[in-house]
Amino acid sequence: MGTACGRAVVSGGVAAAVAGSVYRVLRARPRRHWQRTNYAGRTVDLYAGPAVALGTVAGTAVLPLPARTKYAAALAVLAAGGCGAYDDLVGGDDPRRGFRAHLGALRGGEVTGGAVKLLGIGTAGLVAGTLLEERPVDRILAGVVIAATAHLVNLTDVRPAAAAATVLALGAPGLPATALAAAPMGAAAALVTDDLGERTMIGDTGAHALGAALGVAVVAGRGRAGLVAHTLGLVVATVHGDRVSRLVRRLWDR
Repeated sequence: MGTACGRAVVSGGVAAAVAGSVYRVLRARPRRHWQRTNYAGRTVDLYAGPAVALGTVAGTAVLPLPARTKYAAALAVLAAGGCGAYDDLVGGDDPRRGFRAHLGALRGGEVTGGAVKLLGIGTAGLVAGTLLEERPVDRILAGVVIAATAHLVNLTDVRPAAAAATVLALGAPGLPATALAAAPMGAAAALVTDDLGERTMIGDTGAHALGAALGVAVVAGRGRAGLVAHTLGLVVATVHGDRVSRLVRRLWDR
């Protein structure tokens, strides 16, 4: 237990240090297209997104894990963050919400940010699941868990630091089973003060990256029964995504 705890501390510390350093470097060279107006009408930057994504990858890299697990985590986090960045920079003002709307647009020949996230993160999740699991059924379940966890965290990114708080709350119970959850938790914790202070926001880039990392941690620490249970819960959360987002807004606006 002590060794596992030590690994988690090191991983979280590296993730926090890298996330904080990347964030400071990006803020030193501001770019207008990385700025947004938040729900309260304040101008914030999106630099926390790539910062937490890179911090999470770094925190995972220092863990004594099989190479396939590290590759799976890096692929899932970077692909999810990259697809989120596309939506942040290109499709952020798209009023369409929900998978059905974006798939309908794709059938009509229009590639929306939501479609890029759906297909890109879904594919990355399945590839990561293939690296993590041996049996076909488990690979599919793992892919769903990784992609759906990325989506779940993004659903909560509707108020300052709400997604970061979600990552910390969801990641902590998994630490006894695997230190993998420490990396996204450390990265999120490093920037939670700036996020809460409405100086920055993690956006789709950070929310999807952190969520994908949590998904990998879930897969690495669970057998088939656990994967099935998480899949069912995540599917329900996805179906009721609007309700999840509304609940977070009500809790934060109290």
